[in-house]
Amino acid sequence: MDEARIRRELREAALAHRPDRARILARVERGTAAPAPAGRRGRPPRPWSGRRRPAAVAVAVAAAVAGVVGLGGLGGLAATTPGDRPAGPATGLPAPGPTARAAGTIDPGGNRWWAQSDLAVTTEAPLAGLTVELRVAQTGGVVSTGHWRTRPAEDFTVTVTEEPRALVYRWTLERGRTVPPGPHTFAAQYDHAEGVRDASADTYTVLLTGSDGGRTTLRGGFGPRGGS
Repeated sequence: MDEARIRRELREAALAHRPDRARILARVERGTAAPAPAGRRGRPPRPWSGRRRPAAVAVAVAAAVAGVVGLGGLGGLAATTPGDRPAGPATGLPAPGPTARAAGTIDPGGNRWWAQSDLAVTTEAPLAGLTVELRVAQTGGVVSTGHWRTRPAEDFTVTVTEEPRALVYRWTLERGRTVPPGPHTFAAQYDHAEGVRDASADTYTVLLTGSDGGRTTLRGGFGPRGGS
């Protein structure tokens, strides 16, 4: 067997070797803990005969490579113990949003030229954030005449925006203010073309934020009935 072939086979054997790390670790620990026996003489070295024994050489080199790979794997094992691993980024599910419900109705106190849309929002926990948007579809002659809410006026920023297809009322809770649990009403008032107005295209959106950051979104409409 030529030397090149022996080297190739040794390299393949070393790459295919899978050391038993637990056994190697135990052997290393026993070897470092036990003292060498006294009075034991070492075997004198044999004179070199000049001949190579391929099988013996293969076994010896494979054992040496296995020992190196085993110790290397042992070092890698020690370097990746749980206590030494860097902590990964914290992951978790988002906080559940606050429990709430909403219902939109047309106030029965309207008439043939004027109407009021009432949005009742009921919350079961304190809110750190609240945005209420009420969209009154432009059915003809729709013009804002006012608005109100049952919460203190200074707690909210209110805007009324005229869009091509709707009149948009928006109440936004001021930073640092809170909304307690309970029923709350937001109302939009407006003129409209004479007659019974169709409110089927009117909609609302309510975004609620709990004290723990959880969010809930409510959406709905106001039904087909208008002011009489």
